[in-house]
Parts: sequence; C-alpha cells; structure tokens
Amino acid sequence: MNRRTTPGGRQWLAALPVLIVAAAPWLANTPGRTLLGLPALLTWMLVALLATSAVLSVMPRSSEPPTADPAQESGHAAATPSPLERWALGGRSFGSVLVFVLLAGEIYTTFTLLGASGWAYGRGAPTFYILGYGALAYLMSYWLLPAIWTRGRRDRVLTQPEFFARAFASPLLGRFVALVGVLSLLPYLVLQFRGLSILVHESAYGAISQDLAVSIGAIIVVGWVVLGGMKTSAYAALAKDVLVLVAVVALGLLIPQSVYGGIGPMFDAQIARDPEFFVLPARGFSPTWFVSTVTVSVVGFYLWPHTFASLFAARDPRGFERTAITMPLYQLVMLFVFFVGFAARDVVPGLTGADIDLALLRSTRSLFGPPMMLLVGTAGLLTALVPAAIILMTMATILAQLRHAPLSRADGDRASADLRLARWLVPAVALVAWWWSRQSNAALVPILLLAYAMVAQLAPALAVALWAPGRLRVSFIIAGIVVGELCVAASLWPALDTATRVAQWWPSVPSFVYDINPGLFALALNLTVLAIGAFASRSMGTSPPSRHMTKGD
Repeated sequence: MNRRTTPGGRQWLAALPVLIVAAAPWLANTPGRTLLGLPALLTWMLVALLATSAVLSVMPRSSEPPTADPAQESGHAAATPSPLERWALGGRSFGSVLVFVLLAGEIYTTFTLLGASGWAYGRGAPTFYILGYGALAYLMSYWLLPAIWTRGRRDRVLTQPEFFARAFASPLLGRFVALVGVLSLLPYLVLQFRGLSILVHESAYGAISQDLAVSIGAIIVVGWVVLGGMKTSAYAALAKDVLVLVAVVALGLLIPQSVYGGIGPMFDAQIARDPEFFVLPARGFSPTWFVSTVTVSVVGFYLWPHTFASLFAARDPRGFERTAITMPLYQLVMLFVFFVGFAARDVVPGLTGADIDLALLRSTRSLFGPPMMLLVGTAGLLTALVPAAIILMTMATILAQLRHAPLSRADGDRASADLRLARWLVPAVALVAWWWSRQSNAALVPILLLAYAMVAQLAPALAVALWAPGRLRVSFIIAGIVVGELCVAASLWPALDTATRVAQWWPSVPSFVYDINPGLFALALNLTVLAIGAFASRSMGTSPPSRHMTKGD
C-alpha cells in the first residue's frame, strides 16, 4: 500500500491536538472564562479542532493518481458497476463534495439537535467531549480513510464484513463482523427514529403523537431507501447540511441574545450562578471519564458499517485529504448547539432525565413560535431521515450478502438478486428499529455511547488488516472481538460492569477506575487477547494462513 511521505518531519505535529485533548480536562478544568470569553475547557477543545485543521493543512498532499480498478490494471475496460453497487454505493462515482456531505452526516444527525443540546442543558462541561473526539477522529482520518478505500477498491467490496472477510481470507470473520455491525447499527438507527419522533411531535405542538410521528417517518425512509438508494441520500444530505447550518447558527445567536443580551452575558450570568456547571466533576463525569470516552469514540468513529459504505462510494481517495482538513472547521457549528442548550436552562428550566433532549425544541417554541419551529423541524427531520436511510441501506445490503460465501465473486444475476433481497429487507429492519424506538425512553447520548463502544471493538482487527496483514490467526481476531463485545454487554448491568468489578476486587485501586468508559475496558481486553495470540503463535512457531487464500479457515 503506497504511503505518503512527510518531508521536514511534519508528522510529529499530529501529536499537538492529541496532547491538547488529553491534557485539557486536567489543566483547563477550572471555573471562569478565558480570553475567548468561553469556559476554559470549551476553549481548549476549540483550540484542538483548529490545531487539527492547521496541522493537516501543512501535511503533504498525495500526488498519486487515483487507484485504478482491477480491471483497468489488467488492461481491460473498467468494470461496470453491478445493480447492487449502483444502489448501495452510487456506482462508486461520488466526487469530493458528495463524499464530504455523506461523512458530514456523522456530525449533524438528530444527536446534534437533540442529544448534544440536551447534554449541554443537563450536563454542562462533559458535553465538550464531542468536540474533543471530533478533533482527533478527523486527524486520524487523514491516514486511515485512504488506506481503507485503497484496500476496498482493490478487492471491489461493497460492505464492511466483506472488507474484513477478504483482508483475512476468512468467511467466518466476515459473517461475525456482519453480526457486530448490524447489532451496533441497530441502536444508532433507533436513535434516529427516536429523535425523529421527538422532532415531529414537538414541531407540531403536540398535535402529532410520537408513535404516529415515528411510524410516518419509518414509512418515508423505507420508501426513500427502496426507490432512491445511495445517490438520493447523498443529495438529500447536501440539503440537510445547509438547513442545519442555517437553523443551528441562527438559534445559537438568537436565543442567548433574546434571553441574556448576548453570548458573553449568558456565560457571565451562568458562571456567577453555578461556576461548577462548566467544570468536570471530581467523580462521575470526571476528567478520567472525559479522556476515556473521547478515546473510545475516536477509535470507533470510522468503524461504522455505513461509514465504510460512504468511503467505498468515493471515486478516488484524494478527496479524503481535503475532508480531513475542513471537517474540524465544519464541526465548529457544534458550538452554537451548546449555546442553545446553555441558554435553554433559563428558558425552559426543570427538564430532567430523557426530557433534556427537548431543550432546543422547547426553547425555540417558547421564544420564536411557528416560523422558526418550521425551519428547525424541517432541518431536524432531515437530520433523522438522511442518516436513517444510509444506515438502513447498509444493514439491508449486509444481510442480503450473508446468504453467500463472503469471498465468492458476484456475477450480474446474483447482484440483481441481492438487490431485490436487500430492498425487501429494508422494511423488515425498519420495523425492528421502529418497535425498539417506541419502547425506549433513554436519552440519546447514552444510546450513542453504547453503540460506539460496540463498534470500537473492530478497531484492532482493522489495524491488523491494514498495517500488519498475516501477523495473527483469524481465531484470535474473533476471540478478541467476542471478549470485547461481552465486556460491553456486561456494562449494561451495573452488577457486571467492568469498572465496578475491578474497583471491588482491588479496593486499593484509585477511585477514578469507576469513571473509565466501559468501552475502554472492553478494548483493553480485546487487545490483551490479540497479544496473547501473537505470543502463542511465535512460541509455537506457527504462522497464520495466507491472506491470499480464497477459502475460509
């Protein structure tokens, strides 16, 4: 795999944003305002975003032409996209703009309007982790995304499970990754449906029930996916981002101005009343929680199955460099979401539990009435529908391919049959998510954190596939993922939570152990299994099967 060179030793600059995010929760975790007029920790997270963009802007650009199709490399005409490729990946023809808005869809979903503003309302400083993990994830993307694209294009894969199956020459691993991917995407899809039901219900001033809202939304997104495919979702994502930018920036400026007379006076009033609100507490959502949660979120950021689909839809990998530079600047809009959440504390006080997700909508409705609610509701509807559509399409494609051996090549007839099956699976998957969204009353941020912990367990396998192929047996890769996912599942029950167990078994362990994100414990156990596997293979003098195999182990 061709790698970039870094003349002048610039690569060390990438450590700067990492150090800022890692150190700020301790060094900048102080009450009061900074030179920028913002809480200290928030200021440093913004500095990390700007540092990421600046560092990547001085990295050398790739001068390589786009990697050719395997067919072109063999002297033949480019392979014609199959019907399934045209539906699920847009024919692998997307340029930089469409790939950018698809990847930006990871930023601006219902989580942005509802979850982030709700946590700003109810939690304060812990919400700033969102900016921290964004800065480091975009930094990582400069090297990671072209590597994933290059291998995926070479093997002409459509889905994440197929990517892993070919990288390790293991159909078993491919099917196992499919299971992990579907199970991790399901709560993410539920988050979109739940957010959609809240948005429609509140925007309609309660005239439409949440159950009816999510039912109508599910029907719309199913029709959209079945008929439109990836290209329709990409163009809708472009419209969504424009509307979200307008709505969020407008609210982030207007609400503090209406209530306090400006953003500065807002922080003055709230810091004077409750200075600890903008500081991480010593226990619970502590600096340890902050750094561990940022770590898990960064590791899992690009491991979503639908993110792989967005990458494989790209025409060439050079647009990923521009995306890595501009995405940190694009995420600065999240700052205005925080402003709305903070101001809403005095507009609609008293929201607790999952109701904190209503902060943005309730404050908008209270201050501005129907015209602004129409804009916010429309933008919010698209923030739910666009990611839901891409997630649904990805899940259906993965499930449709499970009936084949992951290493077998698809001919035209099989691809057409897979497309028909995938389209039938879309409403089935949507029905499961619709049912779950109606049963769940959890706030949106915890749902997302659970899904991140699940998908992050694929990170060690991805690292081995890209940068250490052939170094580990597939059995150890699978064992590591299984151990990690079981640890994540155990964290759902407090009696089995890993951090709690460790602290109880070793009472002398410092109290910060309680605050470590369970996903990080899971990832550590996952890596431990891989390390044992690598040591055992060397000790026994055995080597893993060749990655050029075409059959499973």
